[in-house]
This record gives sequence, C-alpha cells and structure tokens, in this order.
Amino acid sequence: MTYESSLRQLIDKTELDVTDQQITQLSQYVELLHKWNKAYNLTSVRDPQDMLIKHILDSLVVGQHLNGQHFIDVGTGPGLPGIPLAILYPERKFVLLDSLGKRITFLRQVVYQLKLENVTPVQMRVEKYPIEQPFDGVLSRAFASLQDMVTWCSHLIDEKGSFYALKGQFPAEEIELLPENIKVANSYPLTVPNLDGERHLIELKKHNN
Repeated sequence: MTYESSLRQLIDKTELDVTDQQITQLSQYVELLHKWNKAYNLTSVRDPQDMLIKHILDSLVVGQHLNGQHFIDVGTGPGLPGIPLAILYPERKFVLLDSLGKRITFLRQVVYQLKLENVTPVQMRVEKYPIEQPFDGVLSRAFASLQDMVTWCSHLIDEKGSFYALKGQFPAEEIELLPENIKVANSYPLTVPNLDGERHLIELKKHNN
C-alpha cells in the first residue's frame, strides 16, 4: 500500500479536511524523513507506516485547536508538528526552531522540495531567538516539561498568545508546578487513529497578576 493510500485511510477516520495535493505533500514529507533518517537519525520511528500515525496524524489533529496565523515550533526536531500543520494550513506562517544543524539542513530540503512558502527553519537555541513581534502561538511536541517550555519561551508571546504543548497523558503534576502567572486556558484530549495511548494538547496563557 502506498503512503498516500494509507494516509487517506487514516484521515478518513478523522474529521480533518485534507486535499489530494496536501496528502501528496504529507506523503512526500514522510518519504524524505524515512530517507534522511537512515543517515541523520532524525526520529526513533523507523517504519514509514508508523510515521504516518505517530508523526503526521499526531500533528494534524492539533490544528483545529490553534488560534492565530503566526506560530513558532520550538525544538521542532525533524519538523513536528510544524511541517504537517504548515501543509494543512498554507495561510498560516510557521517558524521551525531547533539548535541542531542536521535537523535544520533536513528541514530546508523539505521546504525546497515541497515548495512550502509558509515555513522558515531557524537554527538557534530558543532563549536566544530575537523577537520582533509576539507570535500567536508557541508549539512544542518534545519539550521536557511545561515549566521549561514557559520559562524558555516566555519572550515569544504576550498575553494574547498561547503556549500549545503536545503531551501523552494529562500532565497533572507538571501543571501543579507552573508559575502563578501561567494558567491552563484549555486542555484537549486528542484522538489519533490507530495510535495506542493517550494524547493531550495543553493550551497555556500568560496572566498579569
């Protein structure tokens, strides 16, 4: 079965609205990830069919909960969730930030081959990222903890923006440790077809006390 037909079957189990062209782009991204992974070790997921579930669908189901047009994906790794979301929402802009050069090299190739005009890969540590205007949202899929995320990424948004953390189980203990000026705005249980285990999206906002 081709990546495209597998992906279409998975998407049919969701309420996502994905065009044929987007399915092609998402499949091409998985092909590139699989090819580059052998040399660059970009993800521990080796099987492309698993990538469709654990990387593509896992990223796409977040999209409906995002507010705004301008996002930064911190610690993006091989472009997750940023690349799948940028393909699904071409009208939104995404900065993909990572400190490892090989990941950014890979992402530049993805942007070039898939002709993504709404993605900017940047190699930099997040705390050094210079901010011109606040982002609408900070995305993170692989950050160590909510506390680290809001500490290191605090300068990237103001009170209007949101932190969006993709998590497995609901992170009750991490939420308890958040600073007083950070509040949970929303918590969304996510359903990813054919994926075992819980997934949650936690939306955090700043509050001036």
